[in-house]
Amino acid sequence: MIEVRRAGPDDGHVLGEIHAAAWEVAYAPFFEKEFAAAAVESRRIRWHKRIADGTGTILLAVLDGRPLALSVHLPSPTRPGVAEISSFYCHPNSWGSGVAAALMTETLRHLRDEGFAQVHLWTLRDTPRSRRFYVKCGFTETGAARSFDFGDGNALVQVEYERAC
Repeated sequence: MIEVRRAGPDDGHVLGEIHAAAWEVAYAPFFEKEFAAAAVESRRIRWHKRIADGTGTILLAVLDGRPLALSVHLPSPTRPGVAEISSFYCHPNSWGSGVAAALMTETLRHLRDEGFAQVHLWTLRDTPRSRRFYVKCGFTETGAARSFDFGDGNALVQVEYERAC
């Protein structure tokens, strides 16, 4: 059974573990080993502060009692009246389980309930798995691209996707 709920103050650790595990598999190969290791560790510890800051809506998907996926959405900082999914991560051990699809369905429902008609997100150009997932969820590529530096001075290309909520 999949349950999707708002993350609470006690969820910082599990959010960090999901983010770190997903980021390590999908993103770490793009970076030098030392930078990637530090980036994975920073993802483990940043979620308590993000929850406390209250920026955006953080949802947590739980499959059979095990927290496995997270999403964060908020008003887009660049597109007035549009929402942005700023984070969407699923633990690699659950890829293909349906938990990410259930989380996306609930994320879109939350966005509709919050009055948004449109949502966009950015993902790395060179992560075909995430790009296939977003297309499967009804997102289309906008044609926009941007460079994004994760902090190592090595800018990577992100592509934008959008869809109606």
